Amino acid sequence: MSNEFISPEKIKMLEDRMLELGIHERDLEEKFIHAQGRGGQKVNKTSSCVYLRHIPTGVEVKCQKARSQAMNRFFARRLLTDKVEETLLGKSSSVGKEVQKIRRQKNRRARRARGKQADTQH
Repeated sequence: MSNEFISPEKIKMLEDRMLELGIHERDLEEKFIHAQGRGGQKVNKTSSCVYLRHIPTGVEVKCQKARSQAMNRFFARRLLTDKVEETLLGKSSSVGKEVQKIRRQKNRRARRARGKQADTQH
């Protein structure tokens, strides 16, 4: 998987992360399908949308972030890796930790707002 728009370091980092989670290329089912939506003639004529399925976990991803098929292959693998990590690790995944962090921030802000509201009513 190579691309002139995505740096080799990013590709290497993604490959390492995939190996850490036990995602191998042989376990992936990849299809190229027609994209939908914006992009005009380029998108309508070519199959630039990437569909990936990780067979052992059953996680499926469809990506049409860019017009280029090669870039979409990279983005789809990154998205699939995130989803597999979330299914395997749950709340301890990087996405789960980010959600927990945001939830704590919102709770903190809500508490502060309730405290200010109680002060103004008295």
